[in-house]
Amino acid sequence: MADGGVSPVFLGVSRSLSGRAWRQRPAEAGVTRAHMQALGLDEPLARALAARGVAAEHGADFLTPTLKALFPDPSSFMDMDAAAAAIVDALQAQASVHVFADYDVDGASSAALLVRWFRALGADLPIYVPDRLTEGYGPSARAFDTLKARGADLVITVDCGAAANESVAHAAAIGLKVVVIDHHMMREEPPACLAVVNPNRPGCASGQGNLAAAGVVFVLLAALNREARRRGLFEGRTEPDIRQWLDLAAMGAICDVTGLTGFNRALTSLGLKVMSSWSNPGLRALLAAAGAEPGPAKANHAGFILGPRINAGGRIGKSDLGARLLSTDDPDEARVLAQELDALNLARREVEAEVTEQAVRRVEATGAHADDSAVVVIEGEDWHPGVVGIVAGRLRERWRKPVVVIGVDAVNGVGKGSGRSQPGMNLGRAVQAAWNEGLLIAGGGHAMAAGLTVAADRIGELRAFLNERLSDERVEAVAQDWVEVDALIDPRAATRDLFEAFEQLAPYGPANPEPLFALEGVQAREPVAMNGGHVRCRLVGPDGASVRAIAWRCADLPTGKALLAGQGGLNLVGRLKADDWNGRRGVQFEIEDVADPRMA
Repeated sequence: MADGGVSPVFLGVSRSLSGRAWRQRPAEAGVTRAHMQALGLDEPLARALAARGVAAEHGADFLTPTLKALFPDPSSFMDMDAAAAAIVDALQAQASVHVFADYDVDGASSAALLVRWFRALGADLPIYVPDRLTEGYGPSARAFDTLKARGADLVITVDCGAAANESVAHAAAIGLKVVVIDHHMMREEPPACLAVVNPNRPGCASGQGNLAAAGVVFVLLAALNREARRRGLFEGRTEPDIRQWLDLAAMGAICDVTGLTGFNRALTSLGLKVMSSWSNPGLRALLAAAGAEPGPAKANHAGFILGPRINAGGRIGKSDLGARLLSTDDPDEARVLAQELDALNLARREVEAEVTEQAVRRVEATGAHADDSAVVVIEGEDWHPGVVGIVAGRLRERWRKPVVVIGVDAVNGVGKGSGRSQPGMNLGRAVQAAWNEGLLIAGGGHAMAAGLTVAADRIGELRAFLNERLSDERVEAVAQDWVEVDALIDPRAATRDLFEAFEQLAPYGPANPEPLFALEGVQAREPVAMNGGHVRCRLVGPDGASVRAIAWRCADLPTGKALLAGQGGLNLVGRLKADDWNGRRGVQFEIEDVADPRMA
């Protein structure tokens, strides 16, 4: 195959049991060779690095990212210098500064970063997080009125505010100064305030559009240090070393599912190393509440253990619990907050499961999941707004098209919804367009996720608008919806050594996908259906070698049914995961897709 060439299909799979074609992830042969020579990598790993778009001269920075090499100039962000000056002005004037945060992990991490920087300078920074049910997403006139009544002079919004033009105008009208720090899609005209720092702001030349809000705040801390240093505020006081808070930047990056390349990759990779000390009392207490053992932190800690528990407060509990947990230095307070969040997470799972089941039934009854429509929009009365985003994500995985799930309050006739998108389809832009057309009461987001508020009697119009708006993108996204394989292995080669070699590519996320390995001609033996629709089995190759495996939430789908039937001669694609149960230090194969050669 020539440089950059792409095999039409891999292992002959043009249509798997999930309806997708397989191909080997395309990579330039010349770049692969360069990585092998310069970095001493074996061919499969060097090829995987090249396939992720890492140029020959950037291989070392990718595998061992450093802030020194990748940290952007804070001044490259539009309004960053103005934001730093305004905040330091307020500190010097001993004005009352408050932080207004979104209620998810990114918002909580962003708020905690600022709280800790203020604390290092001997100042308090009260946290305000809106209630998801009563206030909705982002700043509102009501919230600014509340903050003004509490004596606030300056409000810093984090992970929200960039599209809140009307609310920010109200803040100005009541004499409240505002600085916005965000990363979401926004209108061409920014809110009128002291500063709007957003790498996705039209005209921003930072090139850091893949940052989560916590990443933008981390850069702001560098700008604040620089401004405070320039004014002599560190004379007789130790300058805060912001690197100690990299764990919070990593939490935001991972849990907001951002593209882990460039500077954002450095933040995340180094942040996980800082997290591994478990010196943040809140993270340490939450890990204990989850029953997990401290040790080297991985992206899974943030994404699947810590993140869902922090989010649980904003979803079905008290919205500020996560920010308070991440910003406290009191181990006793951290323990109480962590236990409350863990309990809320259990309750959230039950609510989520119920809404998911109802949504699946309703959509499948209409056939909207299987037709040529660009997006699924489904609503239900009294579906909890705190779980609709998770449910949308689950259904997006199941049907491989964007899904918007809306919980309707039957009393006031208003629906609050959340959507998750498919790669190649910019849902946030489409939702923003729906708002511009007057179809929404509120709405915004980014390419892969969006939130909205809509009158119940306009959901049908919204569904039609989004389907028309995303139809062209849907055609392209379907054409690109390949299962991209990094390497073909057999069960005997599925070892801990192989797993650890490829772990050099971690942490994974959009723009740096977790490696996918293919197994050819294997049989699923000893299959077991587990609670939650998962399937556990042992994959056995033609020579008798085997690897433990699991497939998530698929028992009722064609992939799960093939595994449960114990079919032989199957081709599978999946990820290698560490399996350290009872000290075995092995691996488990996490199945992504299944193909039956007799049907492909």
